[in-house]
Amino acid sequence: MSLSITSRPGGLFSRLAKSLSTIGLVTGTLFFAASFTPSLIPRTWLLQGALAGLAFGAGYLVGVLGVWLWSYLELPALKAPASRWVKRAAAAVCTTIAVIFLWQASEWQNSIRTLVDMEPVDSVYPFRVGLIAILTFTLLLGISRLFRLTLNFIDRRLRGFLPRRIAMAIGVAAAAVIFFSLLNGVLLRYAIQVADSSFRAADELIEPDTPQPDDPKKTGSAASLLDWDGIGRRGRQFVATAPSKEDISAFLGREAMEPLRVYVGLRSAETPEQRARLALDELKRVGAFDRSVLVLITPTGTGWIDPPAIDTLEYLHGGDVATVAIQYSYLASWLSLLIEPEYGGEVSRAMFTEIYSYWTGLARDSRPDLYLYGLSLGAMNSQRSSELFEVLGDPYQGALWAGPPYSSQLWRSITARRNPGSPVWMPRFRDGSYIRFTGQENALDIPGAQWGPMRVVYLQYASDAVVFFDPLSVYRAPEWMHEPRGPDVSPQMRWYPIVSFLQLLVDMMTATTTPMGHGHVYAPQHYIDAWIEVTGVQGWSQAEIDRLKAHFATLMEAQ
Repeated sequence: MSLSITSRPGGLFSRLAKSLSTIGLVTGTLFFAASFTPSLIPRTWLLQGALAGLAFGAGYLVGVLGVWLWSYLELPALKAPASRWVKRAAAAVCTTIAVIFLWQASEWQNSIRTLVDMEPVDSVYPFRVGLIAILTFTLLLGISRLFRLTLNFIDRRLRGFLPRRIAMAIGVAAAAVIFFSLLNGVLLRYAIQVADSSFRAADELIEPDTPQPDDPKKTGSAASLLDWDGIGRRGRQFVATAPSKEDISAFLGREAMEPLRVYVGLRSAETPEQRARLALDELKRVGAFDRSVLVLITPTGTGWIDPPAIDTLEYLHGGDVATVAIQYSYLASWLSLLIEPEYGGEVSRAMFTEIYSYWTGLARDSRPDLYLYGLSLGAMNSQRSSELFEVLGDPYQGALWAGPPYSSQLWRSITARRNPGSPVWMPRFRDGSYIRFTGQENALDIPGAQWGPMRVVYLQYASDAVVFFDPLSVYRAPEWMHEPRGPDVSPQMRWYPIVSFLQLLVDMMTATTTPMGHGHVYAPQHYIDAWIEVTGVQGWSQAEIDRLKAHFATLMEAQ
C-alpha cells in the first residue's frame, strides 16, 4: 500500500502500478462508478471522461488518507499473504463495479436527456471516456506526487532539529503554501490575464450587423450622450436588436410605440456613479420618464441581456416601455464573480440610487411604473441594488429575477423561510402578496392570494445548476433531491459524498448547454407569464397570450 515509487527493476508501468495504494484504487473505483450516475445536466463523453477521472482522483485521495490515518493510529496492518489476497479480491470487485456502471451509463444519461428535450444516446463511448479518465487521473497523480516530493524535501531538512511529527506538520503546511502560491500567483493570474484580454477584445468588437442607429432617440446615435463604440459589443447588440414599433404593431394589429433602450458601457465613464449619471441623463434625453413602464436591468457578467426577457415585455405593453442597463464587466459571470465579487452589486446600486432618487421626485400619477430585472449574476446583483426599508415610503412596483445564483443572499433567505410543504425548487413564501416563484409550469396564480404594492417574481428551473448548486453537497444531499422532485430532474439521480459535489460543479459550468426551457436557458413563454404578473398586464385574453408565446417560439426556432 506504499505510495513511494520503488527502485526495483521492471517497466515504468509496473513500478507505477506497484506504487499505487490498493485501498485508494478501490475507493477511487467506487467514486469513478458513481460519476456515471445522472445529475442535473446531460454530459458529453468528453466531460464525462474528465469528471470520471476527477472523481477517481478524489476517491483515491480519500483511500490514501484513510490508509495514512490507519497507520498514524498504529493499528495492525495486513500481513503479506493476506494482503495479496485482498489485492486480488479488490481488483475483481473494482473491475465488476466499473463494468456494471459503464453498462448502465447510457440509460442514466437518457433519463436526463428525455426530461430536458434532448435526443437519447445509444452509448457513452466507454473507451473514449476511459482514456480521458486515465489521462485526468494521471495528471492529478503527477501533481500529488510532486506535492509529496516537496513535502518530503522540507520534512528531511527539518528533522535534524525538530521532532518528527512537528517537522511533518510544518512540511505539509509549507508545501501547501508553495503549491497554492504557484497556482494562485502564477497559473491563475496568467489565466485571468489571458481571459481578460480575450473578453476585452470581444467587448470592443464591432459586428457588421450592428450599424450605428440613425434614430436620435436611440442610444449611440449622433444625438446620444453615449458613444456607439463606447457602449461595447453587448450594449450595441441590446440597442440594435430591439423590436421596432412596426414589428409590434403588426403583431398586435394596432398602433404601437417604439421601445426605448438605454445602455451605458463599461468604457462610457470611469466610475459607477459617473455611469449612473450618464444613464439618468440619457433616459431624460430620450423621454423615458414619459413611458408607462421603466425597467432597470442588471446584465450578466459579460454585459449580456437575454433578448426574450425584454422583447416579450415590450410586446406585452405595446412598446410603451423604457429600459436601462449599465455594464459592470466584460468577463464571463463566473470570472466576474471570482475576480470582482462586489463590483456588480456596487454598479447596480449606483444605478438604482441615481434613477430612483429622480423617479421619486416626479408626480406619482404621471411617472412610469418602476421595475427591476436581472438574469443569473445580474439577478444576484440586482437584488443587492436596494434594501426594502429604503423604498417602503415610496416603493417601486416590482422585480423579475431569473436564474438567481445559489449564492444570492436574498433568494437563499426567502427559500430557507418558505412555507412548510412547498418544495425548495418551487417555494411559496407567506401569503404570496410580495414574492412568488415560477418555472416551466406557471405557478403564479395562487388561489386566494392578492398582490401587494410590490410584486417580485423569481423565475427558476429545477434543472438549473447555477441556482441549485450546493457546496455542502460534499457531505450531505441537497434538499431539492428530496421528493417531490422538479419536473426536469431525473428520478434516478442519487446523492454520493464528494461525487455529487463534482457532478454539480460540472453541471453549473454546462448549465447553458441545454435546450431552451431547461437548465440555465430561460424560455420566452415563461418570461411572458412572469411579466404579466409582475407588471399587471391587462387586456390580454388567454388566446392572445398563447399566440404571443407561439410567435416567440417561432422566432427562437428561426435563430
